[in-house]
Amino acid sequence: MKSTIITSLLAIAMTAGLQAQSVLRIRGSDTLGAKLVPQWAEGFKKQGGNVSFDIAAEGSTTAFTNLSAGTAEIGMSSRKVKDDERTFAKTKGVFLQEYNVAWDMIAVVVNKSNPVQSLTKKQIAGIFTGAIKDWSEVGGTPGPISVYTRNTSSGTYKDWQTLAMGGKDYASSSQKMAGNEQIAQEVASNKNGIGYVGFAYIKAKGIKVAEVDGHVPSVESVKKYPYSRPTFLYVNGKPDGNIKAFIDFVTSPAGDKITEVVGFVPVSQVK
Repeated sequence: MKSTIITSLLAIAMTAGLQAQSVLRIRGSDTLGAKLVPQWAEGFKKQGGNVSFDIAAEGSTTAFTNLSAGTAEIGMSSRKVKDDERTFAKTKGVFLQEYNVAWDMIAVVVNKSNPVQSLTKKQIAGIFTGAIKDWSEVGGTPGPISVYTRNTSSGTYKDWQTLAMGGKDYASSSQKMAGNEQIAQEVASNKNGIGYVGFAYIKAKGIKVAEVDGHVPSVESVKKYPYSRPTFLYVNGKPDGNIKAFIDFVTSPAGDKITEVVGFVPVSQVK
């Protein structure tokens, strides 16, 4: 009887261990985690991937805090890891391995009723830093400009500061949103609103994309568009098992097809 109980307990423990190993915890970027990574996960499972996914998209910074803490197997980021994040991870025994998995373009969006069709990079920098405060200053209908941005944990928040604002501070009046969908919703409901969203969100209702020095984000213009950027998955060391299988799928033709359908540009298409 005692032997039977021990055997049963061992079987339960082994089953629990296998179940734990079959869950991939993915943390980080909203840009990747809101749509693209969940679709990759579904595609992976349909191709026979024996794994379940626990995905939380709360900003690129959380990719590195979770990897360092051992609370994620994969990190999603719309920006490259910072030197201090990599160094901190090493102190925890985590050696970050980087994979460029897709290209994104940050689009400038305004309310659909806004007559402004095009802005220069200089005007965009002025709007987001607060130097330009009224639509009449850029050829629009007079009215105070309402600026919507991502929150400070977002990789997009930092990327936009670098790509569009010359590293300057955001306007003090800018309103911080949790994700792309929230920015699109706020701009759609405010005729004086302006914000930025990932390429996958440019068709949201009530908004339109403003040209930037004559350029609009598209697959064809990914290398010319001024606010293009690579996006990444990060893991601890050389991946194996389900982690490797998932990353291999993401960068395969099947993964590329999902990438394109969701509204990103596959790495294989960027020359």
